Amino acid sequence: MTPPLLHPPWTHLVRFIAIEDNHIHLGQLIDTSRDVGRDSVDGKEIAVYKIDGTIFDGRVTDRILHARQLLSPVSREECNYIRCLGLNYGDHAKESNLPLPLAPILFTKPRSALANPYPAPINIPTCAQDGSSDYEAELCVVIGKTGRDIPAERALEYVLGYTAANDVSARTLQRATAQWSFSKGLDGSCPLGPVLVSASVITDPQALSLKAVYNGQTVQDGHTGDMIFDVRAQIAYLSQGTTLEAGTIILTGTPAGIGAVREPRIVLRDGDEICVQVQGVGTLVNWVRYE
Repeated sequence: MTPPLLHPPWTHLVRFIAIEDNHIHLGQLIDTSRDVGRDSVDGKEIAVYKIDGTIFDGRVTDRILHARQLLSPVSREECNYIRCLGLNYGDHAKESNLPLPLAPILFTKPRSALANPYPAPINIPTCAQDGSSDYEAELCVVIGKTGRDIPAERALEYVLGYTAANDVSARTLQRATAQWSFSKGLDGSCPLGPVLVSASVITDPQALSLKAVYNGQTVQDGHTGDMIFDVRAQIAYLSQGTTLEAGTIILTGTPAGIGAVREPRIVLRDGDEICVQVQGVGTLVNWVRYE
């Protein structure tokens, strides 16, 4: 569905299960200065104004609800395609001993990869329980207006908002083939959240700090200004001869510090906590569960 307005009336949207009725709703955060990802973990009250409609056409009401549990701000029904960029930070390409790409390196995830923030876990299936499960902190772009052959100078006009993502990766499966989609597309391998911040608030996606924190230790500390292909260039490239529909999710790449190349190596293990922090968005918190 294409939104009737470029920027919706909400600014900080959460999708959640309400304390009041135990149903799923959309809401506009009342206190937008809070890191609701951390508030959810700490058991603090999260109050919102209920939004009627969808993420594309939602109308903010004056009814106040409270979040029992935060969900991915984009549902599987609203997401039609997850497109991801690999090696889009120079320091990450260097640590991987790979040349800088001449064009964006693209892989995809299925909608079944979408996962919720805390208390939902990152589920590691049996096929990835081999000591190679890894994290990747990323800025996530949500397309809000359908377009094709979008020029870079107009690309941000098509962005609905931004959130945090973790590109969970099974490295053994990834190294077994040149195509990465399977190894990065396992069920639950794309947690999003905790809040979708409107493009009217984040006007420059290249001005954000980005971190991954593993069991309390900062393991990635990057900045979106260091992307090889910035968000404008990504949208322009991906829309060449290709319709980018509203609801498309773009994972924009990860900075240096992935677990597979650290000394000592870091592996996502059962019971671990992994967080993605994006400036202006907050903290996406997940714990790890081996199925």
